[in-house]
Amino acid sequence: MKQKSIKVNFIMNAILTMSSVIFPLITFPYVSRALQPAGIGKVNFAISIVSYFTMFAQLGIPTYGIRACAQVRDNKKELSKVVQELLWISIFMCTLSYLIFFLSLFFIPKLRKDYLLFIITGSSVLLNTIGVEWLYKGLEQYSYITVRSLIFKVIGIVAMIALVHRPADYIIYGGITVVASYASYILNFMYLKKYVSLKHFCKLNFKRHMKPVLEFFAMSCATTIYTNLDTVMLSFMVGDKAVGYYSAAVKIKCVLVSVVTSLGTVLLPRASYYIENNQKEEFLIIAMKAIHFVWIIAIPLMLYFILFAKEGIYFLSGVSFENSIVPMQVIMPTLLFIGISNIMGIQMLIPLGNEKVVLHSEIVGALVDLIINIVLIPKLGATGAAIGTVVAELFVCIVQYFALKDMVFDMYKNLPYKSVLIASVIGIIGSLWIKSIGVGSFITLAISSVLFFGIYFIVLTFMKEKLVLELEKQVLDKVLNRGMKHE
Repeated sequence: MKQKSIKVNFIMNAILTMSSVIFPLITFPYVSRALQPAGIGKVNFAISIVSYFTMFAQLGIPTYGIRACAQVRDNKKELSKVVQELLWISIFMCTLSYLIFFLSLFFIPKLRKDYLLFIITGSSVLLNTIGVEWLYKGLEQYSYITVRSLIFKVIGIVAMIALVHRPADYIIYGGITVVASYASYILNFMYLKKYVSLKHFCKLNFKRHMKPVLEFFAMSCATTIYTNLDTVMLSFMVGDKAVGYYSAAVKIKCVLVSVVTSLGTVLLPRASYYIENNQKEEFLIIAMKAIHFVWIIAIPLMLYFILFAKEGIYFLSGVSFENSIVPMQVIMPTLLFIGISNIMGIQMLIPLGNEKVVLHSEIVGALVDLIINIVLIPKLGATGAAIGTVVAELFVCIVQYFALKDMVFDMYKNLPYKSVLIASVIGIIGSLWIKSIGVGSFITLAISSVLFFGIYFIVLTFMKEKLVLELEKQVLDKVLNRGMKHE
């Protein structure tokens, strides 16, 4: 199979990432005002609970499948066999997961109370199973993934504006969220024949996948536990309103994380391919660029949204979400920690076959998060949950760093610490004064963001920051080439 260009993959994933930024900016201000904190809290609690059943249904296949498909993508027969094996494992686990899911709805009062919402959001378990998204990522079909996702996001926006108007519409919102996020997976299943043969193989070897799948499942368990634990514990220990406040802060964080991890997302199949073909030098080059990218992007985003958290919350959620401001400020350092762990864990350790290290790091993260949540959530509510998340992500990074120390020490040593610090400080000085004018949240964010990030990248350009210059050169070359073609 023809190898996709990393540049093309990055561009398509960047478009997808931008949509992940733009669409919440359109939908969340509307939905949060319509549903209020309690409504938002109910839906996010349901999604968090369902995520555990999705995790169980998929085992570790979403991540393992990318690597497994990338390694055999040049052999259609072997690729087809791998896909069939993993799909049958997923179907079996999906059936078992639904059995446990419906029993939980029947026996747990808090779930039974909103059973319709849980059934609707629970449909994502099946959609994730049949979607085989891991195949398309393993084959680096990012153009298809991007176009498909954009279409369903637009459908979701239209449906949201048309159908969600008041707090009682939270069940409808839950359904629309499922459609916008997962309904496109039906297309994945329909187009499956384009890439693999569905002809039955006499000897399907499920056993060969079980060990790595279970290792990835353990990683998925740890990740899902500590990424959704906050929401679940807040709901049981404090209530749906606290979940709503926390969700508003997390929504902004998740949007920003998608920007920070945008490059790393497209590197996993390529990194797996390089390792499989003993191209270690190429592997290290893309890893270095990814870490460099995370550092340059995460630091300014973190600082900006700590400073302008109030304006961000008021714009996206409204004044009724004032209690989300401090949790948002507290949780912002996770942009850097998640960005770094995404590179070291998903893009480096996994292609190198060190899944156990990733698992250990995430178990540590889950335990740290659990302990801090137990202590702080009763006292601090959403802010306590945010503190737990930050510390957990930090510990994940620390464990992964020491596992890769010999390989990444020079990478971190050569990061542009000084230039990023100077550019960030000058950006803050150039934009912070906007807060004193009192022109409203949207205008404040619009002007300050242009000033902050404009100044930041101009300063990095003058300081001859290597990666920034490289990206600017690529953009300029494309513009000039297009201009020459039109002449």
